[in-house]
Amino acid sequence: MAAVEVILLQRIDKLGQMGEVVKVKPGFARNFLLPQKKAIRANKDNLAKFESQRAQLEAQNIKRRDEAERLAERVGGLSVVIIRQAGESGSLYGSVSSRDIADGCTAGGLTVNRSQVVLEHPIKTLGLTTVRVVLHPEVSIPVTVNVARSVEEAERQARGEATAREEDEYEMPTEDLDPSEAPQPDV
Repeated sequence: MAAVEVILLQRIDKLGQMGEVVKVKPGFARNFLLPQKKAIRANKDNLAKFESQRAQLEAQNIKRRDEAERLAERVGGLSVVIIRQAGESGSLYGSVSSRDIADGCTAGGLTVNRSQVVLEHPIKTLGLTTVRVVLHPEVSIPVTVNVARSVEEAERQARGEATAREEDEYEMPTEDLDPSEAPQPDV
């Protein structure tokens, strides 16, 4: 199949800036870019229409970016606590998804949808993880996701204290042992 040329109406990561004419696969254009009004097909009429509206579109983009930057300053350092069941080793029964993080952000006062949460890989263990939330194609903020078994454990993790599981795993110091008392390997 031949690539389709489209005009980008906003900046898109790993694709291009607003106003660029780029070639994309037909399915990407048909299923994502065109329905979400992120691009229009590149033809003479649309190119002329885009050029006539370019200043207006750029002004709207700058206004939305400025609003996103102000919001990013206001909610900077946002932390989301997610309570999950986990095994003794700290592995979750299941995983934390972008929808869970979006719901946690909304409860914390930042209204986002799951498509704005960028998860490099699913969160499958207890602990603190930093994820990126995209407020605008040019503005994103880091959000700390605190996954714990209980609110108390989440508070301990946030303070940087050891969890109960880590406290139980006490290793016997080896430097205080007399070499003659050290366990000998079976030969």
